[in-house]
Amino acid sequence: MNAFALAFGEGTVVAKRNLRMILRVPELLLNAAVAPAMMTLLFGFIIGGAIDVAGVPYREYLLGGIFVQAVLFGAVNTGTAIAGDLRNGIVDRLMSMPISRSAVLVGRTTSDVVNSAVVITVTALLGLVVGWRVHSSFPDAVLGFALLLAFAYALSWLMAVVGLASRAPEVVSSTGFTIAIPLGFLSNAYVPIQSMPGVLQTIAEWNPVSAIVQALRVQFGNVDPSTAPDVWPMQHPVAASLLWIGVLLALSIPLAISQFRKAAGG
Repeated sequence: MNAFALAFGEGTVVAKRNLRMILRVPELLLNAAVAPAMMTLLFGFIIGGAIDVAGVPYREYLLGGIFVQAVLFGAVNTGTAIAGDLRNGIVDRLMSMPISRSAVLVGRTTSDVVNSAVVITVTALLGLVVGWRVHSSFPDAVLGFALLLAFAYALSWLMAVVGLASRAPEVVSSTGFTIAIPLGFLSNAYVPIQSMPGVLQTIAEWNPVSAIVQALRVQFGNVDPSTAPDVWPMQHPVAASLLWIGVLLALSIPLAISQFRKAAGG
């Protein structure tokens, strides 16, 4: 068996261990689902009435942003969990076993994709209740959800770097949300980019969150693509999303492995 297959198999075992933790402490998953639910209700029923979106009901427009916000905030849990495992000696115990070092990271990021899938499912069901609908074909919708999960996986590697660098769950939580909140609000997640002033509009157009949100809205049929800003990421959101996901993975995976080797004592 080659090293990649061995790391994947051992990572699956570690992922099962992490998922069993969710079964024992379901509040971990519940907390991740509460934030998108609250934002859906807040923007959908209180703030959304003051936001004008051309050609589509605001709640349908909103859900693309809520989906991405859910995986953005959920990724913070990856860094927090890794920092907690380091502080509690879990990583040391795993490293005392005959498994590859990358298996710990593969297991953590894989289990967090499963968590993200559950949170996305809960968010989609809530969206259906408040009026969100998919107006595209089934394959287009599947591609939208696949893009979202791929983005969640890339974000989990990014937050793993943060968790391994800080090693304190409290620091990871504050640092993670310091990254996630500006990314979410300086984008098209909640309001059209055209409503933003000057330089903020340019930042939002090239924000990776904007590309993913626009890609979801297009794949779900929740936006008229002709109303998108005339910049490449907004005109080609699926290609831009795949590019951002690739860049995040290419940068984060080597950094995370390097940080993990230092944290695990070489």
